[in-house]
Amino acid sequence: MGADIAGVRQGSIAWEVGIRPGDKLLAINDHPLTDLLVYRFYEADSEVALDVRKQNGEELIIEIEKDQYEDLGLEFTRELFDGTRRCRNRCQFCFVDQMPANMRPTLYIKDDDFRLSFLYGNFVTLTNLADADWETIRALHLSPLYVSVHATDPEVRRELMTNPASGDIMINLRRLASWNIDFHSQIVLCPGINDGAILVRTLEDLSSLWPRAKSVAIVPVGLTQFREGLSALRSFTPREARELVGEISRWQQRFSKELGTRFVWLADEFYLLADLPLPEYETYESFWQLENGVGLSAIFLRDFEEAVEELPTPSPERRHISLATSKLGEKVLRQPLARLREIENLTIDLHVIPNGFFGSEITVSGLITAGDLIDTLKGRRLGDALLIPGNCLRDGNTFLDDYVLEEVSAILQVPIIPVSGGRELVERVTQI
Repeated sequence: MGADIAGVRQGSIAWEVGIRPGDKLLAINDHPLTDLLVYRFYEADSEVALDVRKQNGEELIIEIEKDQYEDLGLEFTRELFDGTRRCRNRCQFCFVDQMPANMRPTLYIKDDDFRLSFLYGNFVTLTNLADADWETIRALHLSPLYVSVHATDPEVRRELMTNPASGDIMINLRRLASWNIDFHSQIVLCPGINDGAILVRTLEDLSSLWPRAKSVAIVPVGLTQFREGLSALRSFTPREARELVGEISRWQQRFSKELGTRFVWLADEFYLLADLPLPEYETYESFWQLENGVGLSAIFLRDFEEAVEELPTPSPERRHISLATSKLGEKVLRQPLARLREIENLTIDLHVIPNGFFGSEITVSGLITAGDLIDTLKGRRLGDALLIPGNCLRDGNTFLDDYVLEEVSAILQVPIIPVSGGRELVERVTQI
């Protein structure tokens, strides 16, 4: 074990004592290094002992006296020195299990690591923690954490996660609360399984742990066409989505009175599926759960409205722009497009991209693939540029099906510009 040192800041304490890139840090203050969190915790001490293995194999104990919390100046190749903890559950709705074959290996990795939860907001189930892990959470006070709850009814949670050890999540959540560790929860809602009375119990149980329980996000189950051999699940209907919106609105009113916060929020998909107005920007309070698609549309529309006042009218020269999005994305763009189309000399065509790759039930913009873009748009007159949702790219340039932006641009014979956010949409439209 130990941490490979990728960089040492020149002039830092570590540099002055002779540590260099390529060395390996084995322990700090006699504590084996498993991850960056352990390192940061003990680095804060005023007296630090480093067990270092030099590139030539020599091992040294380097003792340092410094100001408390002073940075040593070390950088590492990764945050988790002992590797990422893998998920032991077989959740009925797991999106990774619904991926097609022969894609890049990283798309099949299922992590369930409490350290990534603290560092990056990844959701964890708390089903694979040893006593030492719990002690790390307590001792380092890793707060907040992000927890996949899904249901607090033990039998329903075991059924959903296909893991006998996943049952009583409330025991673990109460443990976190007793240590004053905050947590955010998510519920992947599956019609007929963890909705209805089960959802009522889950919200009652979680709200009983406020203020340590900070927020709850409810997201709809996502089902691809690659479910052979998996449990029979179905998506929400528009009518069910409308009923759920009304139900959660009532919960928010109650929690606002009792807790001073709305506490529970629905993913934007539910409002778009129900064809109901999106909630106002202010109703999302601190936007705790943007990664779950909770409030993203409200931010987009607010940013658009603030930026659209800067638009020139008319456009200084005649331009033709195409905009690609998903079925649900088209609903978010209705109002912005109507405003943009008021600009003289500007033509904007909207292209809704059906999801042939994952299946027709996948309607979010983040899962648009290059292949579907090509199938839908090849041969069409796309004008001066094609704007696409930035969230359908990984690392800013690669689609889920491994095409890169330049390849698709060459096939469609148009410059392709990723757009993230309402302000950027306005900026791109004015700059093309």
